[in-house]
Amino acid sequence: MEMPVLSRRSLLGAAGVALSPGLAHAQGGFPDRPIRLIIPVPPGGITDALARAIGAAAGRHLRQPIVADNRPGAAGTLGPAQMARSAAPDGYTISTMNATVMRMPVLNRVEYDPMTDFTYIIRVAAFAYGVVVRADAPWRTWDEMIAYVRANPGKVSYGSFGIGGAAHVGMEQIAAHYGLNWVHIPYRGATENFTALLSGDIQIAADSSGFMPLVQAGRLRSLVVWSDQRLRRLPDVPTLREVGMDLSITLPYGIAGPKGMPPAVVQILHDAFKAGIEDPAHMEVLDRFDMVPAYLNTADYTRYALAFSEEQKTLLPRLGISSN
Repeated sequence: MEMPVLSRRSLLGAAGVALSPGLAHAQGGFPDRPIRLIIPVPPGGITDALARAIGAAAGRHLRQPIVADNRPGAAGTLGPAQMARSAAPDGYTISTMNATVMRMPVLNRVEYDPMTDFTYIIRVAAFAYGVVVRADAPWRTWDEMIAYVRANPGKVSYGSFGIGGAAHVGMEQIAAHYGLNWVHIPYRGATENFTALLSGDIQIAADSSGFMPLVQAGRLRSLVVWSDQRLRRLPDVPTLREVGMDLSITLPYGIAGPKGMPPAVVQILHDAFKAGIEDPAHMEVLDRFDMVPAYLNTADYTRYALAFSEEQKTLLPRLGISSN
C-alpha cells in the first residue's frame, strides 16, 4: 500500500511561509547561478508540466532560474540514475523523483541504490489514479466489471504505464483481493494506454488522472479512483474504499539530489520548493491535473523513501510482479 498523503489544508498550512527576499543568498551565497532540474520524462506530458511549474515557482523564491533538463528513459529512472552517478552534490543539479525510482531496483538491475545514492529534499504532491473503460463498455459500475472479469478468467486485458509502475502494482493488488485473472499489457505512456483502450486492443486502462479530458469528453467512463477521497472533477465516481477494498494508491513525487549534499544547501532548496508549492501558478497546475497534496519535509521524505523502498522488496514478489 502506498504511504498516506496529507490533506490539502495541511499542505497549504505547511507551505504558507515564503522565503523572505534575499534569504537564499544570505547563506553562503547559494545559489549564485542557475540550477538544473532533471525531468525524467519527455517534454509535453503531465509530469513534465508539473515539474516545470514547481521548478519555476521555486526559482522565483531563489532568485535564480531553475532550468528544465528532460532525460527520459528506463521507466523514468534514467535521469535520476545519471544524477546519482555523475552530478556534484553542490545543489546545482537536482531531479524530480517518484516512487518508481524506489521500486525499480526490485525489478531490474540498476546503477543506483535508492537507500543510499540520493539526498531527498522535499515531497511535493502525488498523482491520483483510477480505472477507466470505454464509454460503450458493458460495465457501468465497478462491481459489474469485477463480476465479469471473475467470470471470464484470462479473457480481459488491462493496460498500464509499464511493468512495476503504480498502475500495474495497484491492479495486481486489486486482482489479489478479488481473486481475478486478467492480462496486463504494459505501454510506454498514458497516450499509448488510452489509444489502445479506445481502439479496443484492451478492455480496461489503469492510469493517473490524465484520463480526465477523455472522461469529460464522453469517450471514457471512470469506474473507480484510488485516492483517499473522490476527485473534484469526478464527484460521482467512488473510491476503492467505498467499493469495499481497504486500499489507497497514489504516486508521490518530490525533489532529490545526489548523495552528500551539504545540509545548509538542502535547507535552502527545501524552503524554496516549499514556498513554491503554494505559488498560485503552481497551485493552478496541481488543480488542473487533480493532483493529491503530499508535502513532506526533508526528514519525513527521507524516511518515506527508505520505508517505501524496503516495502517493495516483499510486496512485488508477493504479487508475482517481475521484469519478465
